[in-house]
Amino acid sequence: MIPQKEGIEEFALAFREAGRWKEAEELEVQVMQTRKRELGEEHLDTLSIMNDLALIYWKQGRSIEAEELQVQVMKTTKGVLGEEHPDTLTSMNNLASTYLEQGRYIEAEKLEVQVVETIKEVLGEEHPDTLRSMHNLASIYLEQGRWIEAEKLQVQVIEIIKRVLGEGHPRMLNSMNNLALIYWNQERWIEAEELEVQVLETRKRMLGEEHPDTLNSMNNMACTLTSQSRNEEAISLMNRCLELQKQVLGRIIQTR
Repeated sequence: MIPQKEGIEEFALAFREAGRWKEAEELEVQVMQTRKRELGEEHLDTLSIMNDLALIYWKQGRSIEAEELQVQVMKTTKGVLGEEHPDTLTSMNNLASTYLEQGRYIEAEKLEVQVVETIKEVLGEEHPDTLRSMHNLASIYLEQGRWIEAEKLQVQVIEIIKRVLGEGHPRMLNSMNNLALIYWNQERWIEAEELEVQVLETRKRMLGEEHPDTLNSMNNMACTLTSQSRNEEAISLMNRCLELQKQVLGRIIQTR
């Protein structure tokens, strides 16, 4: 069955949500071409679908194609909406993430610093988009080994999220995980472990033991234990992690 024009976007969204990137890509390309032809390249709906398609490329590891689209979206959005518009800042943030993925840290940092400074003025320090941008900038510092700057920024993010969104919020857990990684890279094992224990226990409670994020936390915790020469604890935790992964994989295979 070939979806009709009015249903293509719904099919594309469903494929995206299911992680079926190739099928989503085929439909998104159709939608993009139609919007360019009928609405023009500067229409916000056209820019939106270009951004979605860039994400699909990114998810498939095709960062060059993602970058090409994201650069177009950023330049056009700046021209149409202005540099301070939230859509422009989002497009800059997306491009910075692609640069980070490519290891182009200087370009990523330059863009993300612009985003953080502008978005603080436009939306305020406590806005979710501001917090996401600060978190992303901390990640860029982390990748460059700039531990002090990364730590300072990540601690700020955690304090704001704790106050505004609460300790159990997923962004809080991601930020705590990031801070634990910053401590780990500085060989501050005790501080890293304290955070990782909190993240792991919260994810177990909120997501379940078999969730990918929970399994990732177990793996991180095992690495920290190993770094402290607590090998028996690390091995026990890794064995449990592997056992859970096998269970999940087994169920996936049975459903196919």
